[in-house]
Amino acid sequence: MEWINKKEGIHIRMKRQDFYYELPEELIAQDPLADRESSRLLVLNRESGVISHHVFREITEYLHEGDCLVINDTKVLPARLIGSREGTNGKVEILLLKRKEMLVEFLIWILKSYQH
Repeated sequence: MEWINKKEGIHIRMKRQDFYYELPEELIAQDPLADRESSRLLVLNRESGVISHHVFREITEYLHEGDCLVINDTKVLPARLIGSREGTNGKVEILLLKRKEMLVEFLIWILKSYQH
C-alpha cells in the first residue's frame, strides 16, 4: 500500500505488518457512545511526532482548507467466526460485514505470532 501527498512531497510505502499491534479486548468498543462527539480522537503532529488524545468534537481544530476527511460509515453484522487452519493450527478470524442477497462481504485475518 502506498500513500502519496503530492502537495507536501510525501511518499510512504506501507507493509501489512505495519498495522499489526496489540489491542486489549477491554479497549475495543462494543457499542457506540450515546454522545458520538465524545468518541476518542488520536492526533499525530507530523512535524514533532507528538501524539495527543482528544475527543472527536475537537476535530475541526485539526482540519484545514484542502484537507481530505475520510468517513467510515460501515455497519458491521454481529458475526465473528474464529477457527484454526488444518495442519498448522494457525488461528483464523472472519468478520462478516454486510449481506446483500446471497452474498456476504467479509474481512479475514490469518493470525500469526507477531513479534516486535
